[in-house]
Amino acid sequence: MMKQSKIWKRIRTIIWVIVGLVITAILGTYIISYLLGPPELAGKQPTTVYDRYDEKIGEERLLNSMEWVPLEDMNKNIIQATLLIEDQQFFEHNGFNYQRIAKAIWTNITHGSLKEGASTITQQYARNLYLSPEKKWSRKIQEAFYAIRLEMFYSKEEILEGYLNTIYYGHGAYGIEAASRYFFDTTATDLSLAQAAMLAGIPKGPTYYSPLNNEKLANERQQLILSEMLQHGVITQEGYNRATQEKLIYAETAAEEEVAPYFSDEAVLEAAELLDIATEEIQSGGYELYTTLDLSHQSEMDEAVSKNMNGSEDLETAGVSINPKTGEITAMTGGKNYLTSSYNRSTKSKRMAGSSFKPILYYEALENGYTPSTRLVSEATTFTLEDGTTYQPGNFNGYYANGPITLAQAIALSDNIYAVKTNLYLGPKNLVETAKDFGITSELDAVPSLALGTSSISVLELTQAYGRIANGGKEIEPYTIRKIIDKKGNTVYEHDNDKLDQVLDEKNTFILTQLLTGMFDEELNNYTSVTGSTINHQLSNIYAGKSGTTDYDSWMVGYSPEVVTGIWVGYDDHRKITQVQETTFSKQIWANYMEAIHEPSSKHTFAMPSGVIGLPIDPVSGKRATSSCGQSRIMFFEKGTEPLGYCTDRNHPEDLEEEENDQKGFMKKIFDEFF
Repeated sequence: MMKQSKIWKRIRTIIWVIVGLVITAILGTYIISYLLGPPELAGKQPTTVYDRYDEKIGEERLLNSMEWVPLEDMNKNIIQATLLIEDQQFFEHNGFNYQRIAKAIWTNITHGSLKEGASTITQQYARNLYLSPEKKWSRKIQEAFYAIRLEMFYSKEEILEGYLNTIYYGHGAYGIEAASRYFFDTTATDLSLAQAAMLAGIPKGPTYYSPLNNEKLANERQQLILSEMLQHGVITQEGYNRATQEKLIYAETAAEEEVAPYFSDEAVLEAAELLDIATEEIQSGGYELYTTLDLSHQSEMDEAVSKNMNGSEDLETAGVSINPKTGEITAMTGGKNYLTSSYNRSTKSKRMAGSSFKPILYYEALENGYTPSTRLVSEATTFTLEDGTTYQPGNFNGYYANGPITLAQAIALSDNIYAVKTNLYLGPKNLVETAKDFGITSELDAVPSLALGTSSISVLELTQAYGRIANGGKEIEPYTIRKIIDKKGNTVYEHDNDKLDQVLDEKNTFILTQLLTGMFDEELNNYTSVTGSTINHQLSNIYAGKSGTTDYDSWMVGYSPEVVTGIWVGYDDHRKITQVQETTFSKQIWANYMEAIHEPSSKHTFAMPSGVIGLPIDPVSGKRATSSCGQSRIMFFEKGTEPLGYCTDRNHPEDLEEEENDQKGFMKKIFDEFF
């Protein structure tokens, strides 16, 4: 007996200690809350977005105007409906409903998470004003402190008024006035009982209970609220009957067309990452985002997409423009129509790049002894790989030169055999490493077909990779944010314009640029036309670029010294592109856009670094051009690698073969023998 008495005494002591700690914690919380004073009742504020010239382009799209309505001006039905469905003891508690909290704690413990909520209107208001929506224990503790302070220093009416003016109703509508106008094109004063009950049910889950998203769920919740109002005597049976029979007509107001919505979304995401806060805080934190957007570029990109994609219902597109000297994103589109789909395909979607990936391969080739004159045989080829398997790539439409072609022609004609031979010689693993030097972060498969762009990357990734060629090999990181100012006027971020690091060889990037201008030069035609022949007549300036086509994707990426632009066209569901016309859309959009943003009268040139020489070259033999050659093109070489021999009469192939054998280098002999 004595032993049991001691045990019970210890248990009572532990219980009293726990009770004492709880009471001390509660008292301490209230004392600290009192000392902190009344929290500021500044509601969410729209974030303003500016372009590169500091001109306002709009307010953050997800935050509709938050017109404040006094509690006495609100329809009493919305007040009563909200109280009954959200917090029936609102006027009795001190900020917390302890019975609901106990139930929620038990549910959360059994589930091991914060699945169940017990938030009062005061707690929800505190969260809306001061905290992120993330479900973390630390946030719940902060929420409790703010709720206590609100209850200490403000009346119930002030808290309820603030809550109804800031709660989120979905579709960008914050506050009851914005929601009333958005859903029913009326005011918070003039809501009908049925409308009020419908709106009151949305904040619990705006995605699920919006009648515009799920009318069945929304109607069920509306009926629940009306039943609660009837049972509590807030409405009469007659009023209930009218409300349940009322057919709600939702406003069909056309959404306002926004300026650069895909770009603005990306800017918000980047700002949130830079400040390490939730995107919701950026959207409604009253920030000023100064961006890199060039409105003239954006409008021309939108116009080019609209002009060329009109009529192709399911076909989608994406595009990005970057200043290669800085990394500034000057224009961006993530699809044909933002109102139909806000999914940004330029940053979020990864697709097979096709032949538009080849410039990365050919930069590596230039680094390993290739020149524009390097010749390989283009013919139907079956490759036997190290593991004994075979690989048989093919050229477009099965066309081959059935003889040697130069690197200049291989790029301009997009010869796949030349590319795979080069990749196998240099090693697919080395191509993966080279791609990293170009800023490619997507996972790439080190296989022979990587030369043909069989791995998937984003439009933004590939465009910035081309930017590193355009700027002479300097490392650029695409960005949209120049500066961020908070609602108090403090500059909380400013982009660092440090000198860019040199990551690629300047001479080889220049030589590669000149090779990439070849897709528009019909002097390089051979067994087929150069890949840019369908748009070269539209171009009044000199551009470098490369197109790419797979069964499912169509690409065009190219640049001037000032702008690099990537365009993708395809189906979201990876459907095959079967219409020939649809395979040309990416080039057409690119050509229309690039010509529109460049002055036809101002001919730009790519600056040639020292150590490079330009010579007239016969594109067929790769030798110095003479009057005996039918064609000639200026090609560029690192000094010391230029061809020494001259082309001969093409009517006497035996002379050409003899001269070719005399000039063939050691590397090329091994290479030809290897294949």
